Amino acid sequence: MSIQDQIKAELRARNAVLVAHYYVSGDLQDLAQESGGLVSDSLEMARFGQNCDADTIIVAGVKFMGETAKILSPEKTVLVLDESATCSLDEDCPIDEFSKYCDQHPDRKVVVYANTSAQVKARADWVVTSGSALKVVKHLHDQGEKILWAPDRHLGHYVQTQTDADILLWQGSCVVHERFKADALQTLKAKYPEAAVLVHPESPQSVVDLADVVGSTTALINAVKDRNESTFIIATDNGIFHKMHEVAPHKKLLEAPTMGEGADCESCAHCEWMAMNTLDNCLDVIKTKKNEILIDLTVAKKAKESIQKLLDFTA
Repeated sequence: MSIQDQIKAELRARNAVLVAHYYVSGDLQDLAQESGGLVSDSLEMARFGQNCDADTIIVAGVKFMGETAKILSPEKTVLVLDESATCSLDEDCPIDEFSKYCDQHPDRKVVVYANTSAQVKARADWVVTSGSALKVVKHLHDQGEKILWAPDRHLGHYVQTQTDADILLWQGSCVVHERFKADALQTLKAKYPEAAVLVHPESPQSVVDLADVVGSTTALINAVKDRNESTFIIATDNGIFHKMHEVAPHKKLLEAPTMGEGADCESCAHCEWMAMNTLDNCLDVIKTKKNEILIDLTVAKKAKESIQKLLDFTA
């Protein structure tokens, strides 16, 4: 029996569901879909877990994604494939420093990106995704609110330029998206002038400026599927290529370059923590129930309130 079939059997036997992020391996993405789970972004993974009838949610992604799933499904068991799989944005925003920073600016609404710990979400007024950030910040700006944004400075700067909101930026960044190089991207664009450039807004502004489409993982996948171009240059984690090839098998996908000063490869945009998710540790976690996500009830309750604001706003 293949390891995939073993995992499917264990999922059925334990009334568990596998949810996977677009950035994990194609094997895990395929397995999630084939077993009745979901491949999506972090918030949709959590919402799927909340709305399904499984007792256990297996999260193929990074730790904050498991926490988000637990926040929305406190009564369910939530397991992550590797408890040391984290995120630079989460790591860049430790709760003690962030809480002090918020206390220094009590006149501002605290808006945090989904790529944060449960504790940071609990400290926030709003939690947003890359797909909803513009709408939420514009709404707050229209109400006359000033904003404290965390943790990704590039996404925050992009939102600021698009909304003219008064935003104070926490200085975090994604180690993957930070690597993209505008000068090398311009060279690649010149080589493929017919290509559309798709950029995630966690990328530096100089890279965003070269984009035909700026958007979330889901938005970039839809752009490949729906746009007329046959060639695309993609500036986000290359794990997304698996889904893009699935929805648009005949289109040519090129990785945006990360080469430049200090780079050790021409294009190496893949999260090392996402790569820690494997079929082997998926099977192990289901069997042993290790790597369970547990969150203080008070923290979870406050974090859910911040997430629920977004869910109600985008409903």
